[in-house]
Amino acid sequence: MSHKLLVYWDITKPQRQKIRDIAAAHSWKAVFETDLEKAAQEARDAEILFGADTAPLRQAKALKWFCTNWAGVNAYLKDGVLPNDTCVLSNSAGAYGVTISEHIVMTALMMMRQYRRHEAILNDTSQTSWKGVVPMHALCGSRITLLGTGDIGRTFASRVRGFEPASVIGVNRSGRAVPGCDRVCQVADLADVLPETDLLVMSLPETPETVGIMNREMLARLPKDAYLVNVGRGSAIDEGALVDALNADRLAGAALDVMQTEPVPADSPLRTAKHLLLTPHCAGKMALDYTREKSVAMFCEDLENYLTGKPLKHRVDKKRGY
Repeated sequence: MSHKLLVYWDITKPQRQKIRDIAAAHSWKAVFETDLEKAAQEARDAEILFGADTAPLRQAKALKWFCTNWAGVNAYLKDGVLPNDTCVLSNSAGAYGVTISEHIVMTALMMMRQYRRHEAILNDTSQTSWKGVVPMHALCGSRITLLGTGDIGRTFASRVRGFEPASVIGVNRSGRAVPGCDRVCQVADLADVLPETDLLVMSLPETPETVGIMNREMLARLPKDAYLVNVGRGSAIDEGALVDALNADRLAGAALDVMQTEPVPADSPLRTAKHLLLTPHCAGKMALDYTREKSVAMFCEDLENYLTGKPLKHRVDKKRGY
């Protein structure tokens, strides 16, 4: 009996054929099913799953490798989600750098170039002429700090160089050098880096070490005219402390694509905070064809590795959470 792999998210016909051809070359059967109820049925005897929703996972009693098309994996590390402790987990973290970097540039410029204030001027139909100059900031000459230097941080660093910032400083666990950064500091030195920051970009995974890392004390270390963008995980920021800082004008602005509770509740203080730009966790979705193609290419690379007995390139360390 041939081995079986199941792909249960929406990919293109050429992408399906690419996976089917790799599987067939090793006498494997590739099944594609986007209906989650039917996918859960198909998952029961599948050795490999490629998708995101956890429902098929819970039925996959024969599962040996699960590849998620997401970058974050914390949802899969909860008890009972993966069917066994030996199941290998991989992700698509390398697929999202381009689309999320563009989102960071967009939101940073919307804040720094005072989009909302200019929009208010435009919508004030009582004016007979547009007068006055709204003070703005620029990426050019800014001191940029990257809290998180994985695929997203590295990709953003390479792209933001075109804006000629004064500096790009990386902050990561090891302090290891990163292309595009002028220097890299360890997380232990974060408090010393923040006062010299004009734009803080956060792209951290959720781990015990990153939860609440940007707390009230750390937020207070940022200059009053600094901006913050978070595209990693909402758990990394003390949202109450952030709201307080924004409402007291102790920060120039913040842009959050990830929040602790999603969707954001109607009565959340985030909705009424000053200088806060919220987006609905859209920075890294499969809106760009590039992201989908890259995710499938990464899976195919590791599918070849798996079927030939080689280590997976994109395997997740379940203890570290990334």
